[in-house]
Amino acid sequence: MIKAITFDLDGVYFTQDSFKKFKSIFPTNNSDPDFVEHILKKSDEMMNFKKGLMTEDQYWEYVNKSFGQNLSIDEITNLLMDSYSVNQNVVDYVKKVRSEGIKTCICTNNFPTRINALNKKFNFLSDFDVQVFSYKVGFNKPDPKIFQELIDSSGVLPSELFYADDNQSCVDSAKSLGINAITYTTFDNFVKSYYTQ
Repeated sequence: MIKAITFDLDGVYFTQDSFKKFKSIFPTNNSDPDFVEHILKKSDEMMNFKKGLMTEDQYWEYVNKSFGQNLSIDEITNLLMDSYSVNQNVVDYVKKVRSEGIKTCICTNNFPTRINALNKKFNFLSDFDVQVFSYKVGFNKPDPKIFQELIDSSGVLPSELFYADDNQSCVDSAKSLGINAITYTTFDNFVKSYYTQ
């Protein structure tokens, strides 16, 4: 029996286009989209930021230097709020399952600037009983340690935990610990998979 359901944020709770919009409106003196993608998503600095190994000031100083900018964290916060939108079907579903007594959980690779900005705009954290952020626990998905933290924080058995992610390697890692994990493709598929557990 499923007692807790876990949601990823980027590409699931927040629309898949949100980060793309953030990249497209972030001021830079380099128009190469691969370079912008690297700095804001794939760089070692971003990986360390998501693991809590860099402060906000340190990471955004690196971004500003890379892009030839001098944006404040408040300005970056506003860019994030302007870029992100929620998948309303997922938002409504989180509220629905929670009203039915199922624990709602987040397990996400993320960084404090984005979480703070989006919570300021959407107040989404209030809808989740369990919140596992990479920058707080020191591990990025798909490291199994972050999924063990999810199990421990949820207070349920792995077999009682349902998890969906749009990244297959994360799904595989969660499954290795006995979590009921599926690859998120569409909202309808997600709901169908949940009810067949």
